[in-house]
Amino acid sequence: MRKLRVGVLFGGRSGEHEVSLRSAEFILRALDRDKYDVLPIAVTKDGKWLAAREPARSPDPGGEVREALESGSALDWAGEPSDDAPVDVVFPIVHGTYGEDGTVQGFLELADVPYVGAGVLGSAVAMDKDVTKRLLRDAGLPIVDYWSVRAFELERFHQSLADTLPYPVFVKPANLGSSVGVSKVASAGGLRAALATALEYDRKAVVERGVQAREIELSVLGNDDPIVSVPGEVRPARDFYDYQAKYVTDDSELIVPAVLEDARVSEAQAMALAAFKTLECSGMARVDLFLENGTGKFYVNEINTLPGFTSISQYPRLWEASGIGGVQLVDRLIELAVERHADRSRRRTSYAPPPPGA
Repeated sequence: MRKLRVGVLFGGRSGEHEVSLRSAEFILRALDRDKYDVLPIAVTKDGKWLAAREPARSPDPGGEVREALESGSALDWAGEPSDDAPVDVVFPIVHGTYGEDGTVQGFLELADVPYVGAGVLGSAVAMDKDVTKRLLRDAGLPIVDYWSVRAFELERFHQSLADTLPYPVFVKPANLGSSVGVSKVASAGGLRAALATALEYDRKAVVERGVQAREIELSVLGNDDPIVSVPGEVRPARDFYDYQAKYVTDDSELIVPAVLEDARVSEAQAMALAAFKTLECSGMARVDLFLENGTGKFYVNEINTLPGFTSISQYPRLWEASGIGGVQLVDRLIELAVERHADRSRRRTSYAPPPPGA
C-alpha cells in the first residue's frame, strides 16, 4: 500500500517566520517515515515556495530543512516537488499572516487538498483579535475590556482616549501572534509609540486593559467532538510573556499541569471548548485564558489555530501531559484533516432545479 504523502508547509511572509521554522522541526521529527512520505515545502520571507527531497532517514530532518531555507544549499531545493506523486495532506505550520489567517487554507480548499487545522472561516476570525473578541462577547464568553483602532484613525483615537484608558494597557497588532509588535504601556505618554509599533505589522491594532492574572493555556483537538487537554500555566520571567520570553530566553516557568482545583480545571476546559466552537475551529487550537487575581474570574484572551510546535511550546506539551505524545498527536491531526476533507467532499456542489410541475 502506498504511504500517505504529507506536505509540511512552513516559513512564510510573516513576523513569525522564525517560529515557524522551529515548529516545522518538531513536526518533521514526529512524522513516522514508515507510515508517511514527507515533502518539506518552505515559503521564503519574500513569498517564494520551495520544495525539497528530504532524506528519508535523516537523523535531524527538521534541522536540515531549516538550514536549507536559511542557506539555500543544504538540500536539493527545486521549484517543484522532485517527482509526480501527489500530496495527500498538507500540514501547514505557517504561523501568522499569510498562513494562519485563512489565506493558505483557502488556497488548499481551491486545490481540493486535505490540510491540518481550522478551515478558512475559523482561521480568519481567530487570527483577528478584534473580530475574535466580538464573537466571544456575543456568545456570552468573558473577555477583557478592549478598544480597536485602525491606522487612519490613529490621531483621533489618541486625542479622544489616550487620557482615559485604564492603564496599564497592552497594545497589539490585530492580526499577528507570538507577541510580535506587542507593547505594555504604563501611561498615556507611551501610547502613541506603542500604537505606531503595532501598526507597522497590521492596519488595525487592539488596546487591551491590563489585568493582574495567571496565564492559563489549554490545547483542543478534534473536529465535531473535540477534546481538551489538562491546563498549563505560563509564569513569565519578564514583565509579560513577550517574544523574548517565548522563544529566546529559557527562564520563563511553564507549569504543566497548572495547579488548579478540580472545579476550576473543569471550568477552564469548558470555556476553552466553547471558544473553540464559537470561532468555528477544527483540528486543533490553543486557547489562552486569564485567571484574574483577586476576582478569580476567567477571561478568554485569544485562540491560536496553528499554535507553536517548538520544543518549549505549550500545545504539544499539554497533550503529552494528557497522555498523547508527539508522534500520536501528529498522526491524529492528519487523521482529522483527512476526515474533514472526506466530509466536505460528500456535500453537493451543483444544483439542478426540479422540472416544472414536479
